[in-house]
Amino acid sequence: MSLRVVLADDQAVVREGLVTLLGLLPGVEVVGAAADGLAALDLVARHQPDVLLVDLRMPRCDGVETTERVRAEHPGTEVVVLTTYADDESLLAALRAGARGFLTKDADAEAIARALRSAADGQSTVDGELQRRLVEAATRSAPARVKEIEGLTAREIEVLRLIAAGLSNTEIARKLVVSEATVKTHVNHLFTKAGLRDRAQAVAFAYRAGIAD
Repeated sequence: MSLRVVLADDQAVVREGLVTLLGLLPGVEVVGAAADGLAALDLVARHQPDVLLVDLRMPRCDGVETTERVRAEHPGTEVVVLTTYADDESLLAALRAGARGFLTKDADAEAIARALRSAADGQSTVDGELQRRLVEAATRSAPARVKEIEGLTAREIEVLRLIAAGLSNTEIARKLVVSEATVKTHVNHLFTKAGLRDRAQAVAFAYRAGIAD
């Protein structure tokens, strides 16, 4: 089945270019394109796409509010943020609102396709530069708080630190000399205890709690 996508960007040339680009990707179907957040919400409600690809800066309803409303009203639709310029607090707000992926507008077709498919599968994708900015914003917004990791076991904290270092479950299992199933169990437990939704939030949490370099 095709991956159904709605995109939203207030710049016509960018929006039209994205429609063309996504239309060339195998297995991707653009079911709607909007010039602002409110129009995007209407399209999401009408088409129930797998992913909304949204700009942060838009009139009437910006990308953060659009993300928050889509995740609350249409939980079956994941959100990937695509932006050129964004202040760090807007990126952090989009993460908190439920965005699953973050890309800059100079991302190539392969990167966009990968981010869309990862989001649809419930995985997070963050462009390298945007990840650095997200981490820095999370670190500035809240100093290290030991209380945030109370309730986590030593092994869960170790797994969290390795997630923040960018390791996959397979790599963590290899490093800790345990099975991948054991790592998945630790990840599920720490996500539940810390109220985390995905690995992007886990990275920010690890830095905020002061357990990642």
